[in-house]
Amino acid sequence: MPRSFSIPVRVVALILALSVMFRFSARADFLEKVHDTLSLNDPQDRFHFQLSGLADLETYFIDKPAPGLIFTDRDFLLNPRLRLFLDLQIGSKIYFFAQTRVDRGFDPSDNGAQIRLDEYFLRYSPATNVHVQIGQFATVVGNWVLRHDSWQNPFINAPLPYENLTGIWDTSAPDETDDLLEWGHVGEYDSGDYSDKYLRLPIIWGPSYASGIAVSGSCGRFDYAAEMKNVALASRPESWSVTQTGFEHPAFNGRVGFRPNEMWNLGLSASGGSYFTSEAAPSLPAGRGIGDYHEFVLAQDLAFAWHHLQLWAEFFETRFQVPRIGNADTFSYYFEAKYKITPQLFGALRWNQQLFGTIRDEESRTKWGNDIWRIDAAVGYRFTDYLQGKLQYSFSHQASVREGENLVAAQVTLKF
Repeated sequence: MPRSFSIPVRVVALILALSVMFRFSARADFLEKVHDTLSLNDPQDRFHFQLSGLADLETYFIDKPAPGLIFTDRDFLLNPRLRLFLDLQIGSKIYFFAQTRVDRGFDPSDNGAQIRLDEYFLRYSPATNVHVQIGQFATVVGNWVLRHDSWQNPFINAPLPYENLTGIWDTSAPDETDDLLEWGHVGEYDSGDYSDKYLRLPIIWGPSYASGIAVSGSCGRFDYAAEMKNVALASRPESWSVTQTGFEHPAFNGRVGFRPNEMWNLGLSASGGSYFTSEAAPSLPAGRGIGDYHEFVLAQDLAFAWHHLQLWAEFFETRFQVPRIGNADTFSYYFEAKYKITPQLFGALRWNQQLFGTIRDEESRTKWGNDIWRIDAAVGYRFTDYLQGKLQYSFSHQASVREGENLVAAQVTLKF
């Protein structure tokens, strides 16, 4: 039965009022002075220190239940976020970066305010095109991570592969096939109860700021990057810190890129790592440990730019090794286009889809997840070099599941 879906007029008025207020505070001369005040340069070029940030105000109008990595039971969510960045360049070989966030959770939610150190790393560059870094930082897999922050992303949310939740849990293993089908809300197993939402994993959780070490560089038209991280790509934010999860079961990720000319950038990525947390150990079969079950990802990406048009695409072939069941496979992809209509106005369109493989269910085979497709449309406007507004509409359809299909979101971003 269709559900009503409306946007309160007073909330739209609030967004417009905040946009006007942000625009007033985002005068170029004022923010240029702020930028200069937060920077420190050595006259002899021995170091450069810079503080900067992004202040976001997001609103979500939700056709319940909330889709993806939005965690709320309400049909409206106001989600403020402040990101502070520290850049420190010492000479030509040493670079340090840190990102601190103040928000209501790593993903949009109705939780209370919290502050976290989400990202930090120390990079050493023995040569111009060779870099080694250690710390907690975004994965090298794919190409969306390079443009995932609110200023660069033409949309408000992430592509489907980075936020669509599957029936895989990291805290417990299924006892039988019916458990996995119920966790994945497959067909008759869908009860409309989504209380298990935060127990489920996507194939890659956002930018995956896990801890580890990475080597990257370039050679002619080729780029390369390899990393050892403490958790798999699917792991949730609480697992990313090395103080929370050590390196007993590391994940290994890599990407090779090729730039045939100025317009194209092609990439191939691979990943493998244990996706269970230590909490899942008692639920595993006797004699087995969390290091015996892995998530494997093979991904391809492409980027294209020509005049005012930019195109991106990523494809993910993923396999979860599931205790007592075997391999659970899924394929997910998206195509994304951005067109700059004027120097300030742009539009974006994205098609996303995820398809699930089958597992044995008694004498037959059954899909272990519900196939889903989603289309996202967004329009953005840069009022100044420091203020940006975006409006997005998304429509999704998931087979056999009563999940919210409509999502309207608005975002105002102030850069300083």
